[in-house]
Amino acid sequence: MQNDHLVKSITKDGMFRAYAIDATGVVAEAQKRQATWSASSAALGRTLVGGLLLSASVLKGQETMTIQINGGGPVGTIMVDADANGHVKGYVQHPHVHLPLNRVHKIDVGKAVGVNGFMQVMKSMGGDEPYSSSVPLASGEIGDDFTYYLAQSEQIPSAVGVSVFVNDDNSIKVAGGYLIQTLPDADDAAIDRLEKRLKQIPMVSELLLSQQSPNDILNLIFGEDNLEYLTDTPVEFTCNCSKKRFAKSLSRVSPDELRAIIAEDHGAELICHFCGARYNYDEEELKSILAVSEKRVELDAQKDDNEAKK
Repeated sequence: MQNDHLVKSITKDGMFRAYAIDATGVVAEAQKRQATWSASSAALGRTLVGGLLLSASVLKGQETMTIQINGGGPVGTIMVDADANGHVKGYVQHPHVHLPLNRVHKIDVGKAVGVNGFMQVMKSMGGDEPYSSSVPLASGEIGDDFTYYLAQSEQIPSAVGVSVFVNDDNSIKVAGGYLIQTLPDADDAAIDRLEKRLKQIPMVSELLLSQQSPNDILNLIFGEDNLEYLTDTPVEFTCNCSKKRFAKSLSRVSPDELRAIIAEDHGAELICHFCGARYNYDEEELKSILAVSEKRVELDAQKDDNEAKK
């Protein structure tokens, strides 16, 4: 079984906070559930890795986030949900996308995702309304886009590297990444050294292929004696869908639409985008959901009447 985990560290000089992750099992699970082809696998996989890194760096407790990326490319919308405890799920709108390799003979993620769009992050902080922020895509390569988001929306100068190696049969060989945040004590010379070092090291996928761990990757960047490791967290692909949750979503459909489904189909099947689970509702179950929908419409109408009388 793949031992996916994320490590968090801080440099002993207090200039940088650094995270690294091996998420091979997470991305492999997503690929298997959605039967993604190479370009879609790489785009979704990089976003899953970035989502786990971002959530570990900015969330706490029971907070969650949803990341949505759409650059107008052939893979369409990428959606990822993550929390502060190493749980993530995601899907890509068009899973069957395969493209010619780019000029450096790698999967052309930038072309698959596109650059004519936005990265939106919605954080649920425990209140009624989630906090939402969006930035234009920097390159569609995903790592650059997370870096740009952190600089623009979180005001945290960062470097994000995410990488997925896809086998010829579309399965996932390795997937992982790093996130490095600049802390207030970082000076220009240290930042320059870091930037040069990041250009020198191999891609994360190459390091993982050579059996390097997340700790090894950070040691390669900063030097083993220069880091203090803080946490080591397991990460996993987890979907919290259920028949009850989907029934609640169905109850938000208009009564007229539900009546039509009952009359024409005598039942319904809903499929989870994230994990592919299928939930079937017979006619009697749909009638119960219809009653909830009708009650909701009635209460909304009463609320509107009360507001109008004020």
